[in-house]
Amino acid sequence: MLIPLATLVGAVLGLYLSTWVAVVFAMCAAAMVAIVAGGLWHRAGAAVVATAATMALGLFVGPTVQQTYLKQFGQRADALVVDTAQHVNSKGTELDVCRVVDTSGAVRDLGNTENCYGQFKPKQHVFLFKDPLGGLKPWIAATDDRGLDALDLSATGGLFTLTAGALFYAGMRRRSDREMDAKKLRRRGSPRRSAA
Repeated sequence: MLIPLATLVGAVLGLYLSTWVAVVFAMCAAAMVAIVAGGLWHRAGAAVVATAATMALGLFVGPTVQQTYLKQFGQRADALVVDTAQHVNSKGTELDVCRVVDTSGAVRDLGNTENCYGQFKPKQHVFLFKDPLGGLKPWIAATDDRGLDALDLSATGGLFTLTAGALFYAGMRRRSDREMDAKKLRRRGSPRRSAA
């Protein structure tokens, strides 16, 4: 349970600090899964499944945690979309940007991370869910519904369960080095002695 939880903690820290923090946590967690399940416990199949699930969990858990946190605990504010555009990042990828102004007069540029995927139009009334701690950009939504995306929650919960389940299986069926040596010996046969 500690490895999937470490991935979750890394994703939360990545929201506030940097995306690279979440990436490093996910990579370290995947490496630990491979070392523990595959190397120490000698369960290669479970190690492959758990490593792949850990990497996928690292991708899904950050946006899901951000959406869940902001929609459940964020302060709701009315806002107006002033303009929409596409921004080209350093890799040449076009990303949607929504410029919004809320009732306090604050103007913000929100991107894909904040739920702007080109679905909003200029002069559209929207709602912002603001971080009570002030560390995250607001989550933009067309309605003030605080309901969560069931697909994101299901995918994240499923990957968390798959990672923990594969590690639990590997831990319960672990093999010692002595068992692995005996297995190799049975497969190859006992060493033959040459006639002197």
